[in-house]
Amino acid sequence: MRRLSPFTRQPRESVAALGEVRLIAAIRKWLGDTSPRSPFGIGDDCAVLPSVPGASLVTVDPVIHGRHFDDSVPPEAVGGKLLKRNLSDIAAMGGRPRAAVLAVTLDARVRIRWLERFYRGLAAAAREHGVKIVGGDVAEAPGVLAASLTLVGSAAGRRILTRRGARAGDWIYVTGELGASRASGHHHAFTPRLAEGAWLATRAEVRSMMDISDGLAKDLAALTPPRSIPDLEAGSLPLRKGASAKSALTEGEDYELVFAVASRADRGTLETAWRRRFPRVRITRIGRFRAIGKSRRGAASLSTLHGYEHFR
Repeated sequence: MRRLSPFTRQPRESVAALGEVRLIAAIRKWLGDTSPRSPFGIGDDCAVLPSVPGASLVTVDPVIHGRHFDDSVPPEAVGGKLLKRNLSDIAAMGGRPRAAVLAVTLDARVRIRWLERFYRGLAAAAREHGVKIVGGDVAEAPGVLAASLTLVGSAAGRRILTRRGARAGDWIYVTGELGASRASGHHHAFTPRLAEGAWLATRAEVRSMMDISDGLAKDLAALTPPRSIPDLEAGSLPLRKGASAKSALTEGEDYELVFAVASRADRGTLETAWRRRFPRVRITRIGRFRAIGKSRRGAASLSTLHGYEHFR
């Protein structure tokens, strides 16, 4: 697919040629059936969401030109990534997505064709995962191309998994493969683990879970119980083709799940049930949480490694 820069020097090709009112009308067309009629979609000050039983989940994430994507990433993939990185957060708690709103900030030179393909990619991802785009906002800012999406979901079952709950001795597992996310294109071509997260939330032996977005070395800290450290088994990381252990630990944007399994659980039963339910997605035991002072000699240390952190 030919590279398409988001920006144009031809005024007639830019969003400035449309103006805000016509641009919003075009966005409604590009989203198609993923955007319901007002008041359940675009057209009012707020969208109206039907109530559902149980707890609601809310998450928000952006995509920013020059940070989360560049001109080499197709516009459709950028729109898909915006929704999918939010879906990954819902998956990490064992939830089900429902509806989304997004705010888009545009330089007046942004190309209409690029933006159309962005929204059509967003709509395709929304259809695939059963999400309705129910509203949003458009704003102008010189030199900026960014979109921020807020996703509303709900518990898929009776239980919501959080980052807290692991105990010293618990086993650490990850789904899929890690590392080389940027080089491989995985950072925009991934599949959020919604079905897998919902299934793991039904398993009593799974104590806590989160998605890997900033690098395993950083994200594991949020799962680690007090007065414990993650003790990784040498050579255990499931590496994506072309990835190194360091990239798997620090690069981020893997959007896989990392979860803690109770120390006394029957791991064989869990792993067998997983393979039957998800034969195309692997899970790997990569270590366990050990009380400080009880780690093995030669255990891999994460103290000198760090994932992505804003402003650092």
